Order: sequence, then structure tokens, then C-alpha cells
Amino acid sequence: MTYELLKEDARSNRKNMTEAESIFWSVVKKNALGERCLRQHIVGDYIVDFLFRRSKVIVEIDGGYHFTNEQQENDALRTDWLEHQGYKIVRFTNEQVLFDTNKVIEIIKVSLSREIRGSL
Repeated sequence: MTYELLKEDARSNRKNMTEAESIFWSVVKKNALGERCLRQHIVGDYIVDFLFRRSKVIVEIDGGYHFTNEQQENDALRTDWLEHQGYKIVRFTNEQVLFDTNKVIEIIKVSLSREIRGSL
């Protein structure tokens, strides 16, 4: 995919977030966790749901289609590529974000602090 197409898709994704993505964004925007979070950000040939660039933590919030065999294979390839670029990927389901938001945020806080400590 060309960068321009990715940029259009990312813009569309930002305008049409899922309920879980909206809830997550409302909690993490404006440096709420001590680090700026970007949503629907382009990394290589991929658009990641949320990126904490300084600590290189990517948060993916997966809906039901992520549980098909084909999508799981695609997600595995994507995760492998992103990890080889130095990113840590943390995945949650929509349900986890919707119904256990506090636990999701605590896991993110731990991931951010580990990645920041690891880069010092």
C-alpha cells in the first residue's frame, strides 16, 4: 500500500473509531499516562491502533474479525514485523476495554514503564 492510501485509511479510522477505541482514547489522550499517545498511526506498511512513540509500545484493540484464522495469521506477520522494528505490541479485545478498562490501563502503565526503563 502506498503512504497516501495508508494516510487516507488512518484518517478514516480516526473518524470512525469503535466504541472500545473511543473509550481507550478518552483515557489516554493528552499525555494522560505521562506519554503522548497517537491513534491510528502509520508504522511501515501498517496502521496501528495506538502508539506510544517514546516507549515504542503499540496497543491494538481487536474486534471479532481478529479471531478468524486468516486474520490471526495476518496479525502474527504484522506483530513479527513490528517487533523486529523494536516495538512492543499489547493486544486487548473490545470486551476487555469496554468491561475492564481500569485493568487495561494498568497493564499499559506497566508496559510503558518497562519499555522506558529498558531504553535507559
